[in-house]
Amino acid sequence: MIKATKRNFISKLFLSLALVMTPWVVSVAADSAPAKSDPAWLTDARASIKSNNYDQAIKQLQSANEVNSADWNNLMGYSLRKKQPPDLVSSEKYYQAALKIDPSHRAALEYYGELLLMKKDLPGAEAMLARLDKACLLSCEEYRDLKASIAKYQGKK
Repeated sequence: MIKATKRNFISKLFLSLALVMTPWVVSVAADSAPAKSDPAWLTDARASIKSNNYDQAIKQLQSANEVNSADWNNLMGYSLRKKQPPDLVSSEKYYQAALKIDPSHRAALEYYGELLLMKKDLPGAEAMLARLDKACLLSCEEYRDLKASIAKYQGKK
């Protein structure tokens, strides 16, 4: 176990160094192109979620109906999980759909892991944490958050 973790860390370290050492070429024409922005439905849904208005976020997402978007499915799952009362069955289906579209979607991996903890499925949450470890280059907020949630869950047992 320690050897595998050490090997994983070393491989991530070498990949990071390779990315840093790779020369980045930016053309002048690229500077004049407009910056890509998120679609309105994504911005609006995130704003509703930030203000804890999950029912409004669900309506906005349903209106957009971007079922082929991992972000859309992730936000639907999140909103359904956080609303009162939560709809864990539907939430899980949306997280699964997000991960089918993008198996490395970090937010979906974190939030699905948290849902699994709500369902008292510690092995499932740990599996999501292992997938996050692979999806994050060195470490990422989603990994740290799910790891903390798992530790908190284990402390309550």
